[in-house]
Amino acid sequence: MRKFLAGLLGTLVLFMFSSLGFAKEKVIAIGGVFDITGPTGAVGGPYAEGVRDYVQWLNDHGGIEGYKIKLMDVDYQYKIPQALAAYKNLVGKVVAIQGWGTGDTEALSPLITRDKIPYMSASYSEHLTDPSITPYNFLIGVTYADQARVALKFIKQQHEKAGKPGKPKVCFIYNDTGFGRSPFFTVKYHGKKFPAADEYAKKIGVDVVDKEIVALNALEATSQLLNMKKKGAEWAIIQETKATATILKDAKKLGLKTKFIALNWGMNKLFAKLAGDAAEGVYWTCPFALWSDTNLKGVQLMRKVSMKYHPNKKDRIVCYTQGFAAMYVMAEALKRAIKMGDISGPGVKNALESLRNFDTGGLTGPITFTKKSHKGSVSLRIYQFRNGKFVPVTDYISVKR
Repeated sequence: MRKFLAGLLGTLVLFMFSSLGFAKEKVIAIGGVFDITGPTGAVGGPYAEGVRDYVQWLNDHGGIEGYKIKLMDVDYQYKIPQALAAYKNLVGKVVAIQGWGTGDTEALSPLITRDKIPYMSASYSEHLTDPSITPYNFLIGVTYADQARVALKFIKQQHEKAGKPGKPKVCFIYNDTGFGRSPFFTVKYHGKKFPAADEYAKKIGVDVVDKEIVALNALEATSQLLNMKKKGAEWAIIQETKATATILKDAKKLGLKTKFIALNWGMNKLFAKLAGDAAEGVYWTCPFALWSDTNLKGVQLMRKVSMKYHPNKKDRIVCYTQGFAAMYVMAEALKRAIKMGDISGPGVKNALESLRNFDTGGLTGPITFTKKSHKGSVSLRIYQFRNGKFVPVTDYISVKR
């Protein structure tokens, strides 16, 4: 009987210690609303993987200040109703969320504000950066409108450099979604106007002679490109994802002389490969480091992480950088929130707003959030695709916050 009692006591002690050990494990839950298999999945999949990999790396190295990160993510397939359902399931379980598209982020923003959950969207729509309207939305990328302004400024400079008379003629090519329209057209959001590239073009003396809609999953764009040719567009700014390859291939078939500038989601190694020879000479506004930028500490870390978990993947498109960088910045905010003693939605918000010129190791430009602006980064470089490589043709260009 004594042996039985001793054994029972030992079992109870072990159970008590194991229970205490479990209770001591500290966890912070964050959400993820990603498009992995939907129409933007070609870029959304690598983005989600970048987020996931950095979370795993953090956890494998002790977490953040002793807290493990639990990522609860959903593939919403770029469908707003599914994003709303995913979000509702995350409320009350997470202190922050990594988001994705423009349409769903806009639809969620009133709920995000109500529930006080910091939401780091992969949509870089400018009207999501004003804390007086969307106090819990944060962007680490240069806004689409700012990217388009930089593109227009570059076009104007190239026009003048070439000594051409008159104004440069430009076409906007986009998909008819919130994401597609965001760079080009003034948005009225919650009663406030957010001017975009259409207004900036007038200001600096660029003629927008045409505007063409090409669906995100378009397999041909011939009719739109012929319309653009009739209007005499010398340049076209593209806000697409993989449809960029379709546009470039059709432009080559038609023998167009128009020069193309893709905004950040519209170009990467994958899309250049899809476009083949038609990608030669295309320009690209890119606010993020490339896999090949091995001189940067952030890229060195990113490559180390990716190689550890995906040893067969020897290369990455920039979308992986974007997801990795988003989680890198969020992790810093979580670290600060822990030190501030407030690991809640408002606590993470305050931590994000304490970032001043935060160095991501070159993954992005320096990140700053304030109580007046949630534009994280305001600098980018313009690249050109030449002989199978993206070559920077400008230094970092900064825009006003």
